[in-house]
Amino acid sequence: MKNRHLFWQVLFLWWFQEFAVFLSMHFRLLFLLMLFSGVAAAQHVLPLDSVRIRDTEDFFADDYGSIYLYRKSDFSFTKYDSVGNQQGRVMMTLPFRVQGVQNPLSIFLFSQNAQEIRLLDQNLNEIQNIHLSRDFNFIQAAYAEDLQQVWLLDGVSGKLIQYNYRGRQTVASFQMNLDPPSVISMLVYQGKMYGLTDNSLVICNLKGQKIADIAVLSPMKLRRENDFIYVITRDSILKLNENNILETVFSASEARIVDKNSSSFFEVKGNKFYLYSRKLSDRE
Repeated sequence: MKNRHLFWQVLFLWWFQEFAVFLSMHFRLLFLLMLFSGVAAAQHVLPLDSVRIRDTEDFFADDYGSIYLYRKSDFSFTKYDSVGNQQGRVMMTLPFRVQGVQNPLSIFLFSQNAQEIRLLDQNLNEIQNIHLSRDFNFIQAAYAEDLQQVWLLDGVSGKLIQYNYRGRQTVASFQMNLDPPSVISMLVYQGKMYGLTDNSLVICNLKGQKIADIAVLSPMKLRRENDFIYVITRDSILKLNENNILETVFSASEARIVDKNSSSFFEVKGNKFYLYSRKLSDRE
C-alpha cells in the first residue's frame, strides 16, 4: 500500500514538472510572437516609388503626414502628401540646405553658393528672397530664428551675426572661437551656437567660448524640438543631453538617410521609404 502511494506521489511530481516546462516553453513562444508582431507593426513602407527615392540626397518629414525630398542632381525640393501625391516643387540653379519643416507654413532654404535665403510657403511657393551679398561679404551658414531675424556665420571674420532681414539691419554680432569654413550647418538657441562640421558638433556661448567639441560620424543636419537638440547623421539620430553627451535615440545600420518628426522615425533603405511609428519620449 505504501509503495503504491509513493508511486502516485512520484508520478504526480513528474507530471507537474513536465507541465511546468510545457507552460514555460509556450509562454516564451507567445512572448516572442508578440514581440515580433510589435516590431513588424512599427514599420510601414511609405507609398513613394523607387524612381523618386533613388536620387534623393536628403528628406524631411513634417507632423502633418507630408514628406519632402531634396535631389542634388537637379537641385529640386519636392513635397508629397501621405499617399505619394506631389503637393509642390521648387527648383534652384545652385545647391541649398533646408533648415527644416517643423513649421510647414514657413520653410527656410539657404544657398551658400548663391548667398541667399529663400522663404517658402506650404505649397513651396516663394514668399521672400533675402540676398545676403547686398550686406555681407560671405556667409558660411545661416539659421532662421523667426519670421524677422536670422543668425548668420561670417565665413571670413568668424562672427556670428544676428540680422533683421525685414529691416535689413544687424542687431548684434559675436566673435566665435571656431573655424568658420568647417561649419556645414548651425543652430542658435538659448545663448548658444551649435555648429556642425564634417566630423563634430561644436558648441559655443555668445562670448565666443567653446563649451564642447563632440565627435560625430557622418553628420548631416541639426534639429531642435522644444528644448532638445538633435544631430541627424547618415544612419542614426542623436540627442544632446544636459551633460553635452550625444545619445542615440534611433539607429538603422543599413539606411542611407534617416529623419524624424515629433512622433516617428523615418529611413531610406535601398529604394524604399520606411516609417517607424513608435512614440518618442524625451523624458526617458
